[in-house]
Amino acid sequence: MARHHGSELDVRAAYAAHGAELYRFALRQLGDGGAAQDVVQEVFLRAWRSSDSYDPTLASLRTWLFAIARNVVVDEARRFAVRPWQRTLTDGTGTDVPSVGAIDEAVVDAWVVEEALRRIGEEHRTAIVQTHLRGRPHAEVAAELGIPVGTLRSRVFYGLKALRLAMEEMGVEP
Repeated sequence: MARHHGSELDVRAAYAAHGAELYRFALRQLGDGGAAQDVVQEVFLRAWRSSDSYDPTLASLRTWLFAIARNVVVDEARRFAVRPWQRTLTDGTGTDVPSVGAIDEAVVDAWVVEEALRRIGEEHRTAIVQTHLRGRPHAEVAAELGIPVGTLRSRVFYGLKALRLAMEEMGVEP
């Protein structure tokens, strides 16, 4: 999606590949078709403007676009929360907008974590997946891997540090 590689064609290709999915995500979060269209437009505008910062070795284009979409949806929900009368003018109903905390970010977060997990070493990844994501006891995982529990705890500790760093490199906001 970098500008110097024919941005118009790249933006069109990215939109063709991910636009509908981004629209459905925004629509699900905001419950407003017009706002969802605005979100998709803003996502591709921000992506185009910051295309120099996109690094395909850090995250897939889809993950990068969804991270941008998540931020735009949060901004949009905040905007409606601050000015609820704008929603009444655009949809004529005056229904409440979901709060920022109510936005379901699980799908986007899962993609981001999956990308970040790919960036860390296999031993750290295994330790984190088994203990944190699958919720297995440290002793059980250590026995299965044939290592002392202390070694597993160390791998989890340093793996989480590496995971945080990978997410920062991907541009994930806390």
